[in-house]
Amino acid sequence: MLRRIRRLRIETGRMTLRPPQHGDFAAWSGLRSDSRDFLVPWEPMWSTGHLKRRSFTNRVYWSHRSIANGTALPLFMIRRDDQVLLGAITLDNIRRGPAQAGTLGYWIGAPFARQGYMREAIDAVVHHAFEVLDLSRIEAACLPENAASRGVLEKCGFKYEGVAQAYLQINGRWRNHVLYANLRADRRGRTDIGQA
Repeated sequence: MLRRIRRLRIETGRMTLRPPQHGDFAAWSGLRSDSRDFLVPWEPMWSTGHLKRRSFTNRVYWSHRSIANGTALPLFMIRRDDQVLLGAITLDNIRRGPAQAGTLGYWIGAPFARQGYMREAIDAVVHHAFEVLDLSRIEAACLPENAASRGVLEKCGFKYEGVAQAYLQINGRWRNHVLYANLRADRRGRTDIGQA
């Protein structure tokens, strides 16, 4: 099982998306630390041990268990040319049965933002979710003022679906989020709810 998880790869034009490994600690902690001011306004509050090896080790174990159980697909974004860690993307909360859905989350290091990497990663993960995992719906949420995140989701075919009140604690405060979804077969149209 562990061998299969380690072999899991999604290739894009410039990157390899793969599960985190214990050897990624220095690259991960360095990139997160250097990008702290860029990331903190958009993320849940970091724990005091967020950048410690123990926290990262727990993250790797969680990633491998989640992949093995089919509940999440946590992937690091590795630039193929030089093997540099750019960020991470996770398809989480994978639900089977009648839902066949998952929730997308992601972050990118400050030096690599606005270079098209996240769009490339989202497109690849959504394709994998639809074609390999056989999911029907991928959901994502972001803060209303996060224009970069909203823009990349829209460019990747996600459509705005509404607002979730007090959806997540971000940087220590309960915050509303705008909700987006991408459907394998987009069946959305007028609902005519409330029409006579």
